[in-house]
Amino acid sequence: MHQSLKLAAVGLTLAALTACNGAGSSLPGPQSPVNPQSIVQRDSSLAAAGIDLTRVHIMRTVNSARPFANPNNLQYLGGPVEQHPGIYVIFWGFQKASADPSHEKAYLTAFLKGIGHSPWLATDTQYYAIVSSVKKHITNPTGQLKGTWVDASAVPTSPTDAQIQAEAAKGEAHFGYNVDGNYIVATPHLHNSSGFGTSFCAYHSPTSSGGGEISYTNLPYMTDAGGNCGENSVNPGASGLLDGVSIVAGHEEAESQTDPEVNLQTAWANNQGEEIGDLCAWQSLADITLGTAKYAVQPLWSNKIGGCALHTP
Repeated sequence: MHQSLKLAAVGLTLAALTACNGAGSSLPGPQSPVNPQSIVQRDSSLAAAGIDLTRVHIMRTVNSARPFANPNNLQYLGGPVEQHPGIYVIFWGFQKASADPSHEKAYLTAFLKGIGHSPWLATDTQYYAIVSSVKKHITNPTGQLKGTWVDASAVPTSPTDAQIQAEAAKGEAHFGYNVDGNYIVATPHLHNSSGFGTSFCAYHSPTSSGGGEISYTNLPYMTDAGGNCGENSVNPGASGLLDGVSIVAGHEEAESQTDPEVNLQTAWANNQGEEIGDLCAWQSLADITLGTAKYAVQPLWSNKIGGCALHTP
């Protein structure tokens, strides 16, 4: 999500674009952030949670989001993508009904079951990694949700980023290692990382696990933030209570696929460090139909049209 700015030098940007377009061209090396700056307030709550904005990529809250007057297309900067995406959800501490008063677990599970092969997520398939001078595109198969697990261990009142990473690694040990996996740590009602709902709605980042490097997502209990993280942003009343769950989770999944090792080896971002979800965050929100149900989502940035798309162009 929206992370520290990566201001790539013009020469490096041109090299990355050349590597994208030229057959047999060399793979550009991983880019490092230059003069990283947060685009949200580096407040004490983020520091308390151990959230390093030069390392994680956050989705900003509704009120702190900003429209981009002249957004640039995403550029390939040499990192990996999730070519064959797999989604794993660790519902940490969801064993009691009181942990999930808004029924986010069922809604999130149904949403993630349905996004595979959807026209909405198909926008990701235009993006790729270059491996041995060959473009390896992200695919959009059905059945991308590979598993869910309720971990009944105690959840801190305000989990730190280190604790979220440890839980993601625990999930990897439970499900098994998948180089193309996104290990989502969903935390229960009133057990959210400090800064949630004021500085961010969720974030993704890489971390080490027993199997190797994995992409993980910190997904707090969305309805605890109300409208700041999307409640009723598409649908009115009770029907829109969980709008933010699918908007935010969808944003994070799309970005995990296109840039799983953000800040280690960035894959797809523009020259301001924005990813596929950031450029369209909280804009033109709408319902999409997955199976027999509707879910609120945001558009995703499409290089093909140079704008936000609710379905693959």
